[in-house]
Amino acid sequence: MNIQRENFMDAVRWTGRAYFSDWASTTTGAIDVQNPANGEVIASVGFGSAQDIVRAATEARAAQKAWAAKPAAERAQILNKAADILEENGPELIDWIMRESGSTEPKAAIEINHGALFIRQAATLATMPTGLLLPSMDDRSNSARRVPHGVVGVISPFNFPLVLSLRSIAPALVLGNAVVHKPDPRTPISGGFIIARIFEEAGLPKGVFHVVPGGAEAGEALCQDPNIAMISFTGSARGGSKVGEVAGRHLKKVQLELGGKNALVILDDADLDIAASNAAWGCYLHQGQICMATGLVLVDQKIANDIAQRLAEKANHLPVGDPSSRQVALGPIISDGQIAGIQKIVDDAVQKGAKLLAGGTHDGRFYKATVLSGVKPGMLAFDEEVFGPVACIASFETDEEAVELANRSEYGLAAGVISKNLARAMAVGNQLNVGQLHINDQTVNGGPYAPFGGRGKSGNGCRMGGPADIEEFTQWQWVSVKDQATAYPF
Repeated sequence: MNIQRENFMDAVRWTGRAYFSDWASTTTGAIDVQNPANGEVIASVGFGSAQDIVRAATEARAAQKAWAAKPAAERAQILNKAADILEENGPELIDWIMRESGSTEPKAAIEINHGALFIRQAATLATMPTGLLLPSMDDRSNSARRVPHGVVGVISPFNFPLVLSLRSIAPALVLGNAVVHKPDPRTPISGGFIIARIFEEAGLPKGVFHVVPGGAEAGEALCQDPNIAMISFTGSARGGSKVGEVAGRHLKKVQLELGGKNALVILDDADLDIAASNAAWGCYLHQGQICMATGLVLVDQKIANDIAQRLAEKANHLPVGDPSSRQVALGPIISDGQIAGIQKIVDDAVQKGAKLLAGGTHDGRFYKATVLSGVKPGMLAFDEEVFGPVACIASFETDEEAVELANRSEYGLAAGVISKNLARAMAVGNQLNVGQLHINDQTVNGGPYAPFGGRGKSGNGCRMGGPADIEEFTQWQWVSVKDQATAYPF
């Protein structure tokens, strides 16, 4: 069956609207969505208020019980059909992701591919064992089973809008929850409406899934609404702190996947060309706008200059521009404010003694691939997440110092170690305080099969993906059964 159609994302259906139990207008009207590469208005979507979140949460709660009562195989079937629809309409959807998020075509294609994988992996959870028989102190039988939370609120970011939305939405749905989703208002189509369309076509019952683009007001309403039992948030540490604070006051479960200052440790026996290639990929993929981006390249001082020169050469040959040309490696930074933040970090490093070996400038929102060497603690480039295409190179004298420098960060998302000596690389890696460790690879790795998350400012210890999803999107319920009620002495 070919589900693809020439205009799957027919804008007549959703222009100026949000997705409740059906496409409908919001109380506050619509906003324009712009292409960050050229400022072109590509769509108009409904912008949600707190009142719209209340509507969505109320409708979701009303629909959730019937959805959870469906046979697990039926829920899984709907998800697998949604994955089929996503893949078969990929060529059209890739174009939306490119225009809305500033992605290059290969990066947008990764989102389609990985998005379908996340949905299919989630579908397998529906038929996994979710209960235990427990010992008893009397003649009753005892069991523990995992049950849905009810309604899950999802808040997702702009950088990988499709994948970073689906990795929460898909497992939450298949495990019997309803979902109210607030995508970033800069990427509401890639991060929300595409997902609404594939589930709509796949036959997901009305009311089970809602997409309401919105700002801080809508996000706060999600965290406060009594119909919502859990919040799954992906974004900055600052935003996550606010979400955790508000949701905590309302006693909701909170899953936070935040930023990172991820170290790639290159030991002195590494192949120089391969190590530089890993560093460039980790630093520059999607303009560095990735939570797992290589934020700090820690290199043994004996090879630091060699790595820096190779990185500078790569940076100088990476074309930057509008991804629609299909001729660039780096697209636009998402906003003017983010450009200003990147420039502040680069300028601070240079003023404090770092060497600018490549880049360091921008043309509008197109920031050149940049290399800073001699980065040290106390510089913003060492301490803060850049979220831009900047390779920050710091050197170390011993493996012990490499570990100390990597662990200085308040973040703890990902790390990589590159060495020809596997035992040595593991010895270094085992000491790093991160949620994801990659030996002989850079830091940008993700997928549906492994628990994903971080420590410290990178998250609250929660994980999503693979075996972690059942733990996150359901909760234990103890069930005890007596053959018949017995009298008590009172």
